[in-house]
Amino acid sequence: MRVGIIGGAGYTAGELIRILIYHPAVQIAFVHSNSNTNKPLHSVHTDLLGETDIHFSATWTNPIDVLFLCTGHDTSKQFLAENTFPNTVKIIDLSKDFRLKADADGFVYGLPELNKTEIRQATRIANPGCFATAIQLALLPMAKNQWIQEALHIHGITGSTGAGQKPESTTHFSWRNNNISVYKAFTHQHLDEVQQSLAQLQPNLANHINFLPLRGNFSRGIFVSIYTNTHRTLEELQTAYQTYYQDEPFVQLASKNPDLKQVVNTNKCILYLEKIQDKVLIISLIDNLLKGASGQAVQNMNLLFGLEETLGLKLKAIGF
Repeated sequence: MRVGIIGGAGYTAGELIRILIYHPAVQIAFVHSNSNTNKPLHSVHTDLLGETDIHFSATWTNPIDVLFLCTGHDTSKQFLAENTFPNTVKIIDLSKDFRLKADADGFVYGLPELNKTEIRQATRIANPGCFATAIQLALLPMAKNQWIQEALHIHGITGSTGAGQKPESTTHFSWRNNNISVYKAFTHQHLDEVQQSLAQLQPNLANHINFLPLRGNFSRGIFVSIYTNTHRTLEELQTAYQTYYQDEPFVQLASKNPDLKQVVNTNKCILYLEKIQDKVLIISLIDNLLKGASGQAVQNMNLLFGLEETLGLKLKAIGF
């Protein structure tokens, strides 16, 4: 498959390139960047020195099979309005532009553990947000069984790469190091995705989601902890989660309390359940740049083209 990448200089594009240059079914046709035209990829993604001789391109005219949009939010929709591609080209967008059904414009929401059948039949995929991925994977089995009956309380910590490559006051080292802060309390943009997906499985869901996102003092990874009241036993909960994820290669259920380093540099989501009195605690861990972005995008590409879902995404294949 010939692959094109638009917006090739950011963090998600860098992760995508690292996966694709070793993907056995892929040839990268071009990596486009307006600000880095004709420069080698390793001039921006410095760890690619010696891994590839590809240069950033000013055009996207090469015939391709799949196009990844690693552009900023509110940019992908404009790009596709101004540029046309043959109907044979499958498109995977990593921005938020097409994730909600009201804005979908033919895009399928690309959470494989929820929409795998639809993804396989699609031509355009809206890749989920990072926090949204971690939260949804923590709650899909509950929604599937109609077990979300009370308010959800969610606490999520994300690494600095979640804010993108452009330096901001809350991402530079001297502020972020040895520091932590809450942002977008109860109003984070990924909540709409979460609500949409949970309602897909539990249509009458009307319970409030209380989400506190935090900026962590580490570079990559997402640590989400959720609690809600339930009368279900731990055994019932564990069985429901094992059943839901039994055929999902990247979701693992931990038997003991996990830590974030277990998922960094992988496409895994690790889930952990604990019952304390009338509350269930659900911990969900992902790498925000992989399962939360580029790894999941490649997982979606594999499904679109009828390939093995894990192709190019095994731990040893990422391993950087």
